[in-house]
Amino acid sequence: MLDLKRQYQPLHQELLAAMGHVLETQQFILGEQVSAFERAAARQLGVAHAIGCSSGTDALWLALAAAGIGPGMAVVTTPFSFFASVSCVLRAGATPVLADIDPATFNLDPASVAAVLDGPRGAEVRAILPVHLYGQCADFTSFTRIARERELSLVEDAAQAWGAEWNGVKAGALGQSAAFSFYPTKNLSAAGDAGMVSTNSGDLAERARMLRQHGMRRRYHHDEVGWNARLDGFQGAILEIKLKYIDGWNHARHTVARRYHALFHTAGLAETGPYPTHGVVLPHEVSGSRHVWHQYVVRTRRRDALRDFLTARKIGSEIYYPVPLHLQEALKGLGYPEGSFPQAERAAREVLALPIFPELREDEQQTVVAAVAEFLSS
Repeated sequence: MLDLKRQYQPLHQELLAAMGHVLETQQFILGEQVSAFERAAARQLGVAHAIGCSSGTDALWLALAAAGIGPGMAVVTTPFSFFASVSCVLRAGATPVLADIDPATFNLDPASVAAVLDGPRGAEVRAILPVHLYGQCADFTSFTRIARERELSLVEDAAQAWGAEWNGVKAGALGQSAAFSFYPTKNLSAAGDAGMVSTNSGDLAERARMLRQHGMRRRYHHDEVGWNARLDGFQGAILEIKLKYIDGWNHARHTVARRYHALFHTAGLAETGPYPTHGVVLPHEVSGSRHVWHQYVVRTRRRDALRDFLTARKIGSEIYYPVPLHLQEALKGLGYPEGSFPQAERAAREVLALPIFPELREDEQQTVVAAVAEFLSS
């Protein structure tokens, strides 16, 4: 599914030297290596501020908390995402309100969000939290309009989307603030947990920096109850090195995705969708967006059987995500029964992520597509 060693080997000496510098300076928590990464990241994203933190989950919480989201407020987000997209809202003390997804992109559907805002819970909502799922930006033209008309905060869950763009603007610079994850499987990855908040607001940036250090603006003077969400020096050093290569890696992912497209079409397996019948519905890049292909996710009707078939042939795959958030045991208290979000629920039964990473070879992709073809012909 992912071979991190192929990325690591060419950078071996460069990464060791960066880690050695952290050992020499003894700046293990925050410090100059983290500050240097934050400055470089802000330049690459085209934002004024980038605040490194301990994980993507902490970044989501920091972005919401810095925006003043808390008890008595609601945040609209998607039921088809990683757990943190909802748990961070709860951690901020707010209420998650869910809206269904677009069946073609799997991203939060603006029309569904507008319907929620016009409904009985709309008055509680203070923010919209779209997720750039699989590496493609949500429809920020629509979400920006909705947020402006209704005077709502707009926070990006950009955990999977470093380098993605919407109409020429980078993910991370589209909303009031954004949260990134650098979990080891991400396009831009640390050697452990790490995350970042990006924003053009000086006030939000200052507040996020304060909250990541137990609410301290001055050492041992706590203005609020924050959290220990600081970024390690080792991770900052590693990420600053990798930041130099991420554009090339994302370009390589795009090449791998195009190759999958061609192989599936040549094999006669590609369907137009959005729903599969006998073949597979391929992911696509929305006009005006720049997809960074964090995942290559197809839809197929016999998903579980296909995954078992691939596993038996030692071909990696993954399901992102098999259970929509409103049906998770831990989130039953949100009050959404099965059937509340039919698009998210159907996607959860049909999506399958195939191997994709910058170093994936064409012959390996041919093996994947040949196996899918063999399964579908049975």
